[in-house]
Amino acid sequence: MTKPPTTTKREKLSFDDPEALQALIGSNNSRLKLVERTAGAEIHLRGNELTIEGDEKSVATAKSALEQLYDLALAGKPLASDDVVRAVKLLQGGSGESIGTVFGDTILAPRAGRPIAPKGAAQKKYVDLVRENDIVFSIGPAGTGKTYLAMALAVKALLDKQVRRIILTRPAVEAGESLGFLPGTLEEKIDPYLRPLFDALGDMIDLDKLQRLMADKIIEVAPLAFLRGRTLNDAFIVLDEAQNTTPAQMKMFLTRMGYGSRMVITGDPTQTDLPPGQRSGLRDSLGLIEGIRGIGMIEFGDADVVRHPLVAALIRAYDARDRAKSVASEMRRPRDENADHEDTRGGAPDAPEAR
Repeated sequence: MTKPPTTTKREKLSFDDPEALQALIGSNNSRLKLVERTAGAEIHLRGNELTIEGDEKSVATAKSALEQLYDLALAGKPLASDDVVRAVKLLQGGSGESIGTVFGDTILAPRAGRPIAPKGAAQKKYVDLVRENDIVFSIGPAGTGKTYLAMALAVKALLDKQVRRIILTRPAVEAGESLGFLPGTLEEKIDPYLRPLFDALGDMIDLDKLQRLMADKIIEVAPLAFLRGRTLNDAFIVLDEAQNTTPAQMKMFLTRMGYGSRMVITGDPTQTDLPPGQRSGLRDSLGLIEGIRGIGMIEFGDADVVRHPLVAALIRAYDARDRAKSVASEMRRPRDENADHEDTRGGAPDAPEAR
């Protein structure tokens, strides 16, 4: 059965501001080509006029993307090339969010480097959740911006005097490598665990100012165990790699919260480095928070990864392999012949031995 021929649609757009148009199309029309490739439509430039050709849906997406990206350029907020691709995908996703609403929501504008803003509908929802709730759980794979955005929101809250200090913490659990015998002071031993947080702070605050804030304990980066026994008032607290907490550690952390404070808990339940058989405190807490007012939760997927595109592909490959291994393991497990029968000794059957 032959498919009916696709109707080709054509739209024309003209732009009056040459500087904004140049920011829109990029060097050697590079950004224009990104819009064309992502939307699936052909785009031709002649003078200050763009002609878009393709099927109805592709043309509509490309037209909307070009108009909205041009408006951002006019406002002095042109997007980087990788953001242009995400902007087009935002429109394709049908979330109803405009490019300006998402990408124009600047959280922080460091003196050096690009302004920090959401890079998609999921990140925008995450940022709004943190603004609206006292505690937010953010779970999902690596590269989705969970920790980086939380830290940017913490720095913004500090600069706006919404909080008096920032506390960034991680559980000190080795990811398959033993660091316990490293030489040096306690601070030097725990530095490898906390280095990613230091690096992110360095992107957001000038080095001299960051050193002063840390010396004055206004910004504190510490292992999770260092928070035991404390009450944290007027603070923005970020717990990273929360999948590596035990249930007892997670309870200890959550109950540190004081008045005027906010907490963000980030982690990936599929990437725990805890010993075999040890339940993750993150997974445990997710079963308890549902319905509690003031606590928000967002789950990212591999489609929300904002690192190199290969990161998302690798995450999908690992997930597919792990699912296949899980199914194969279930099929190989011998069936207990007595499992479906009532225990003839009376009373309830014994609970299965924990593995």
